[in-house]
Formats: sequence, C-alpha cells, structure tokens
Amino acid sequence: MAQVYRINTQDDNHCAQKCEQCDVRHIAMCAAVEFSHLGVLERIVSHTLYAPRQSIFEEGEEADYVYNVSRGNIRLYKLLADGRRQITGFLRPGDFLGLAARGTYSYGAEAIDNAELCCMRAGDLELLMTTMPAVRDRLLDMSRDELTAAQEQMLLLGRKSAREKVLSFLLLLVTHTEGADGRKRTTLELPMSRTDIGDYLGLTIETVSRTFSLLRKEGLIDLPLASQVVIPNLEKLVDAAPTR
Repeated sequence: MAQVYRINTQDDNHCAQKCEQCDVRHIAMCAAVEFSHLGVLERIVSHTLYAPRQSIFEEGEEADYVYNVSRGNIRLYKLLADGRRQITGFLRPGDFLGLAARGTYSYGAEAIDNAELCCMRAGDLELLMTTMPAVRDRLLDMSRDELTAAQEQMLLLGRKSAREKVLSFLLLLVTHTEGADGRKRTTLELPMSRTDIGDYLGLTIETVSRTFSLLRKEGLIDLPLASQVVIPNLEKLVDAAPTR
C-alpha cells in the first residue's frame, strides 16, 4: 500500500523551522508547499553540505535522490569518452536537480563552492506530488524552464561568436540574479572559473579571458576582481548583445 502523508497543521508547525527559515523557499520547488504543511516537507528532507568540487552524483548513477539548492553554486556536466567535459549548466540557490526519466542520472553534478542541498528520496517526491498537486505543477513549470534553457544553450554553442557567447552568458547571469525587489543586479559574482565558463560556452580559457578583456576595453564591463563583473550600463550591454 502506498504511503499516505498525514496532513495535520497543528502537528506539523513545530517540525518546519528549517524550511520556514530557508532564504530561497519562495523561489524553490517547495514554494508550492503551503506554510501550514512545511512539517511534511521537513520530515522527508535531509540537509547536506558539500565542499568545493565535491561530487553530488555522477552520470549513470541510480537516481535515488532529488535535490534543491539552498546555498552555494552547482555545475552540471557531461563527460565524453576521452575525458573531455562539457558543462551544461550552472545552478544557484532555489534551483532543482536530479529528476531522471529512466532511473539513472543523465548528467553529473558537482559543487562549485561550499554548498548546501536539501535532499529527498525520489519516491518521497512522487508521494509528495500525489498528496500535493501544486508541487507537481511547480516542477512541471521548472522543467519547462529547463527545456527552454537547453534550447538556448544549443543556439549559444552552435551559432554565436565568442563575443556573442560571453555577452549572452552575462545577460543570463543578470536575469538569474534579479533581486527580491524585481530589479536586475549589475554587480555579478562569478563563483565559476574561467575554465568552467569556457567549458559551458564551448571556448578555450584563453578566448574567454581575451573576450572579457575586450569587453572591458569597450566599457561594457568592469572587472574589479576575477570573480566579479560590474556592468556600468545595462542598457548598453543589452544593445551590444545578439537579439537571439
């Protein structure tokens, strides 16, 4: 018999402290869980810390768990037979990972910096979606966004110049670092290395570094630190970027 979660607001409230205090709950998968039911979520979630470069899971492993990123940054990647790596995406707090269509992970995931993930058994997620249809709808919306991002990545790799790729990457970061007030931030933190950016954009590290330098000379960006990009004029950067 399938497990049925007992939804009892009075019993759940004292269990929900960790989820209640989460800074990214409003943008994560669990935004679909009503406040009074956070205790249900808390009982099936474990909170795990990962060190920089620590593997979360490898491509081909059994997909027993799904994850929410609550702190830190994650790189997603696929490996070729000769060991070369293609980074397929970067995840930040609020993002979800680990869904698998055929029971195994189709990509690998690794922490870029110190990260904290909320881990949930895949079977528990299925039960949660049955009990709370809003969670299923939320994950469907997030999956659609992921598909759109994958299509944009195909265009990025196949049709754009190095300059266009870096500009598109910066605008993607701007979109993903929108503040709680809805304003787009123009000081971007880059937890990933230039090598990571190159692996994501299909460029060499030398080309990435050279393109950043050229954009700085054009006055489109400033580089106070290797891990930070400042955009003096966002409208100017948008105008310089490709429309597609």
